[in-house]
Amino acid sequence: MSAGARRTKSVGMRPGRRSVRAPGPGFSRARTESLELAVTALQTSARVCLALGLLLLPAPGPTLSVSAQGTSPTLTLQEYPLPKGAYPHDAVPDRAGRWVWYSGQQSSTVGRLDPTNGELLIVDLPQRAAPHGIIIGPDDGVWMTDGGLNAITRLDPNTLELDVFPLPGPRANLNTLTFDHRGVVWFTGQGGYIGRLDPAVGVVDQWESPRGPGPYGIATAPDGTVWVASLAGSYLGRIDGDDGSMTVFDPPTPGAGVRRVWPDSQGRMWIAEYNVGQVGVYEPTTGQWKEWKLPGGDRSRAYAVYVDHLDKVWLSDTGTETIVRFDPVTETFATVAHGTPANIAQLGGVPGEIWGGQRQRDHLFVVRY
Repeated sequence: MSAGARRTKSVGMRPGRRSVRAPGPGFSRARTESLELAVTALQTSARVCLALGLLLLPAPGPTLSVSAQGTSPTLTLQEYPLPKGAYPHDAVPDRAGRWVWYSGQQSSTVGRLDPTNGELLIVDLPQRAAPHGIIIGPDDGVWMTDGGLNAITRLDPNTLELDVFPLPGPRANLNTLTFDHRGVVWFTGQGGYIGRLDPAVGVVDQWESPRGPGPYGIATAPDGTVWVASLAGSYLGRIDGDDGSMTVFDPPTPGAGVRRVWPDSQGRMWIAEYNVGQVGVYEPTTGQWKEWKLPGGDRSRAYAVYVDHLDKVWLSDTGTETIVRFDPVTETFATVAHGTPANIAQLGGVPGEIWGGQRQRDHLFVVRY
């Protein structure tokens, strides 16, 4: 089903905003937290002092690093505290790596972090807003799926004005979004829907997905094909046309729980198999699959997946509360432990940096490599 061109501004035409600056050197630091960083079998720990104060954020914490037994690049972890209750579900850097944007799902906000000094800009969204997925579009706009508004939204990074594109059908439990090579937005809804929006027209299309509830992750391959990950349906889906038709591909492990998907430079589709703690890859040209168990074994729960510019595969393992890097060439893993509890739902990045949100502890983090 399709809606007419429905494009509305947010309540008040311009969201509220609050600017939060990191305190200066004289600010009293009153609380100490322990963070642990581990790379494969090598572990270290450090203590990070965090400042306490009403809407005052500490300067970025110290960078913690460990080399992986001399064979891997040094991985460094840095964590940035947010205001209490921010609940950053997803986080993504802009294309220049200057700002990092996050979706404050339970606080009806979107935030922008300056990693160089810890300064934070918080934008208050309309009442009942609950942004989930967040990406930077080809227009440099900040695009979100909003389950509270049941809409796709776009925040102008300069004016901070919000465009709202309501879905035409039932509440979708919106999740993630991606742009194809034509500039069309595709999105998923865990309630059992996929859809598309052409920003130039403002029309939202919404269709039921194969096997009912489950569509979660979504990503665009180098050739422009859009792929969907279904958690409840436990499949990888390829969108075949603008009518929402989809071809389903089942991974070798039954009930794997395909939560997220990301392509590498060769067009192979990497998936996070949440239910079984595995990373999998599908080769569209051959129809072949491969799967690997994460280092955490039976405790692992592969949630987010992201492939960097070197074709290394990064995952969040919410079962062991670690970030996992997988090298497809050597078929080896490296792990980075972070502050807990975190429950990291999505990863994004620019060359040299992997970003995410620790929603259960109101932090953003970066792993530099």
